[in-house]
Amino acid sequence: MPIDIEKIRSQFPSLAVTDDNRARIYFDNPGGTQVPQIVIDRMTDCLIRNNANLGGAFASSVGAGAIMEGARAAMADFLNAASPDEIVFGQNMTTLTFAMSRSLGRRFSAGDEIIVTRMDHDGNVSPWLLLARDLGLTVKWLDFNPQTFEFDLSDLAALLGPRTKLVAVNHASNATGTINDVKAISRMAKEVGALIYVDSVQYAPHGSIDVQDIGCDFLVCSAYKFFGPHQGILWGRAELLVELEAYKVRPASNAGPDKFETGTQSHEGLAGVTAAVDYFAGIGATMGADRHARHAGFSGRRRDVRTAMDLLFAYEQMLAERLIDGLKELPEVTVQGITAPEAMGRRVPTVSFTTPRHAPSDLAKALAAQNIFAWSGHNYAVEAIDRLGLADRGGVLRLGLAHYNTAAEVDIVVDALRRVM
Repeated sequence: MPIDIEKIRSQFPSLAVTDDNRARIYFDNPGGTQVPQIVIDRMTDCLIRNNANLGGAFASSVGAGAIMEGARAAMADFLNAASPDEIVFGQNMTTLTFAMSRSLGRRFSAGDEIIVTRMDHDGNVSPWLLLARDLGLTVKWLDFNPQTFEFDLSDLAALLGPRTKLVAVNHASNATGTINDVKAISRMAKEVGALIYVDSVQYAPHGSIDVQDIGCDFLVCSAYKFFGPHQGILWGRAELLVELEAYKVRPASNAGPDKFETGTQSHEGLAGVTAAVDYFAGIGATMGADRHARHAGFSGRRRDVRTAMDLLFAYEQMLAERLIDGLKELPEVTVQGITAPEAMGRRVPTVSFTTPRHAPSDLAKALAAQNIFAWSGHNYAVEAIDRLGLADRGGVLRLGLAHYNTAAEVDIVVDALRRVM
């Protein structure tokens, strides 16, 4: 059953916004997606009806507590966590990772080794580099092949050893779009007794995540990248969350995920998180009924979310291939990522490119003048951009697709670039 793209687009009010009677084309999605009406409504209702702190006996506080519990349950479904108690909320992925690095640092000693990658967003690099500096840890780097844009896991095998304590890796690159085999990487890390910390920020809008199947110890993502509000989410293995010490104020709880959630949380943000998960589930329930059998081991919202991801990823693959084909027709364009049609399943629809004719920032400004939104530069993937030899060339122009984009929009963007170039 194909997706009903018009029905999907009708759920996003921002897609109807115009500027000087010109429609907006959102290709800035890797930096943050638009939100459907269900997210707006749930957040608004929270601010009207349940704008209170937790722990009170009065109605608004009880309601806020229910929103918190509901958000944990929703994210447990989204990530296939064993329990809602494995879900921790915070401002964003980077903030959560800095906080968790401090707690994990209590397990490490000078001379221990951690592995970071040349592909990651700096939010999954700098926290570990700073921890290594403070504790005297040894940092090892997992490189990627700048021709294939993928890791060779034999390189990881050579880095792993008895003193490896942590491997930090991204699920999908926010620069090249590459999807990494985090299940295999987790298995390899476990063989030497290391912890594995996965950044799924770029993958979460596009593919279903199963932390139990991956076998990682921690996984982080941000709801504003998957059609929700600015909200960070960390999944941690239950026994580790219990064992780790949280840096918190003295009156705060010592139990469960609460101990890592410093200060008052954004309850309206949590309401929006649940709404974003329910948005996916609604697509799976209404447009993906013929795919339910593929997920026979799941039921309810977990099944519907996974079904939606299957359906939407297939549509996004088509858009990505169309965009890449169009870019290949432009003069002297190099797509900095996987381009083979048969390999579209190994990348998310985040498409970065360069051309010697124009600086990426100039192209971004030219597109903005036509109300086409896109990002340029390193996009915080500083190691990846440096590894590709693009640090002194302004990085890349990044075009990021989401499932509310259309083939017609892809053609408009390619035509706009053709006129500029």
